[in-house]
Amino acid sequence: MKLALDFFPILLFFGAFKLYDIYTATGVLMAATVLQMAIVWFTHKRLEPMQKATLVLILLFGTLTLALHDDRFIKWKPTVLYGAMAMALAVALWGFGKNFLHSMLGGQLQLPDRIWTHLNVAWIGYCLFMAAINAYVALYFSTEAWVNFKLWGYAFPIVFLVAQGLYISPHLKSDEPTA
Repeated sequence: MKLALDFFPILLFFGAFKLYDIYTATGVLMAATVLQMAIVWFTHKRLEPMQKATLVLILLFGTLTLALHDDRFIKWKPTVLYGAMAMALAVALWGFGKNFLHSMLGGQLQLPDRIWTHLNVAWIGYCLFMAAINAYVALYFSTEAWVNFKLWGYAFPIVFLVAQGLYISPHLKSDEPTA
């Protein structure tokens, strides 16, 4: 259910683009994201900081896209989001000595501190990569190619998350007592 909810806005965006145009798709994306966040809010009684940032950026860049009739705004939204995430993780880690990933997930995963640091650095690199690749596609390819990239580009996070799982699995602390 959660996976379907996560992909709901992008699938509707893709469908609206294929049936109509980027401006209709942008309006659909905005409405679907508001609906998605409302469902999350009513289900969990809160939104995570990342969900709030995504909602604000989609509404801001979507509004600019529609008001100015310029698709460059919606195309650059992912670059801004990923760039901001990379900057926040980097400043927190190297500026303030705080690991956001550990803060957010430490209650669910028991990992050594150095592994949390490696994960944080990996997320910084991943976010920079995603910001750069989106910027490249948005700048040098057509809007249709960018929309296709947005849909099929979901392979990047899947590969990244699987790689993370493989990396952390040997470091997970077991709840079972040792003999």
